[in-house]
Amino acid sequence: MDVITYEEFRKIDLRVVRVNKAEPIPGKTRILKLELDIGGGETRTIIAGGAQFYKTQDFEGKKFIGILNLAPKTVAGVTSQGMILATETEKPLWLTVDQDAPTGSRIL
Repeated sequence: MDVITYEEFRKIDLRVVRVNKAEPIPGKTRILKLELDIGGGETRTIIAGGAQFYKTQDFEGKKFIGILNLAPKTVAGVTSQGMILATETEKPLWLTVDQDAPTGSRIL
């Protein structure tokens, strides 16, 4: 395992995000396009894996932990501007927020 300093960790923009909309990507069975509310009236589009295990309804209206300062990456013609966190298991288990944390709240 690589070790990073606390200062390096602080560079990661982790926040509570809410999925406004989830939709399939034509011709793709393993990924979905998600529109995230990241707080402050801002939205981001990301690509999330696991479409073979989850339906769009499993995402919409729910809060997750997101990384918002990743370099954009185009996947299947969609520019992904971040990611939501999941376990690295056969089926992704998404890191959700069950408490009433405001959308956009930073994770410290």
